[in-house]
Amino acid sequence: MSILEKIYARAQERNARVVFPELDDPRVAKAAARLQADGLCQPMPLTDICDDQIEVLTKARGMKEAIARRLLAKPLYRAAAMVAAGQADAMVAGADSATKRVIEAASIAIGLDPKIKTPSSFFLMLFPDGRSFIFADCAVNVAPSQEELVDIACATAASAQGLLGAPRVALLSYSTADSGQGPSVDLTRGAANALSDLGIDSFGPIQADAALNQAIGAKKGVQSGDFNVLVFPDLNAGNIGYKLCQELASAQALGPFLQGFRKPVCDLSRGASVEDIVAATAVTVATI
Repeated sequence: MSILEKIYARAQERNARVVFPELDDPRVAKAAARLQADGLCQPMPLTDICDDQIEVLTKARGMKEAIARRLLAKPLYRAAAMVAAGQADAMVAGADSATKRVIEAASIAIGLDPKIKTPSSFFLMLFPDGRSFIFADCAVNVAPSQEELVDIACATAASAQGLLGAPRVALLSYSTADSGQGPSVDLTRGAANALSDLGIDSFGPIQADAALNQAIGAKKGVQSGDFNVLVFPDLNAGNIGYKLCQELASAQALGPFLQGFRKPVCDLSRGASVEDIVAATAVTVATI
């Protein structure tokens, strides 16, 4: 059974309620119909504004009712408030919305997990040879600090646990171990030390080839070849990296999935196909 088949089976077991604020997009509507037919989730449209949603913003966020109503008139905010109020289990959006807007709505209505200070994202990368990886952060944090990189790695390791099994985290760099120097390498090394103190199975800094190829890793004094979580040093590297894998290696990139929030939120690519939306929703449900 492939990793995607396992995820689909898990999603069918969960049968979670997923709100889609962009059902007016034909791709989303078709995906929702397929998800329901296959028993992968219970797709939900936006409800009318209700007291529970208003209360999420007024009591939990200290917002005036007039402002809360104004925000809830926007589909992304109402969907996020539905999740926060327990009317839905997860939110899938972004087919027709910028990532920034999805994050804003989730941050205000759902809020961050108390253990996480930095919202971030990951992609589930499925390669034709059967290998699967999680890439982070390829969509949110432009130039993460050491503390933010630790947050990203911790959140991604937790996400990987539910999707790929035991996470082994590689903090990618242009240097492996002590072979190079520079501000970026120092930042990655500091993050790796912090992760080690937290008991997370990780190594960094490490070059991509050393992380993925055991023979190359051995030459550089690193026990590698089985890293399944690749954390990039910044958004430039992460975004370029996952798109190169898509175009040159025909990898399927599912996501980006937002992480660090109290409840599951998926931010679709605006170029997502119906198949991408179905798979991304199944992954989101599988993490619940």
